Amino acid sequence: MKNQKKVEVEYTVNFSSLANDGSFNCTKCGTEISPEDETNENYEIIDTEIYNGEIAELVITCGKCGSTLKLTGFQQIEC
Repeated sequence: MKNQKKVEVEYTVNFSSLANDGSFNCTKCGTEISPEDETNENYEIIDTEIYNGEIAELVITCGKCGSTLKLTGFQQIEC
């Protein structure tokens, strides 16, 4: 029997298309992920990419299923 390599899937979420409060559901399991949740139970920030002093990309993992979610589209948000 050959060793099977576990393939990790990374889901991309366009932050500019989310609800006004920035919450969304995990693409794999549906767990609600909200920037208001400060408990680290539903997600954990793994990496933050900064460009010109602003967040360009945020990589998180879902606290329930462990999926990797890459949030993009921060520059497109008008304040």
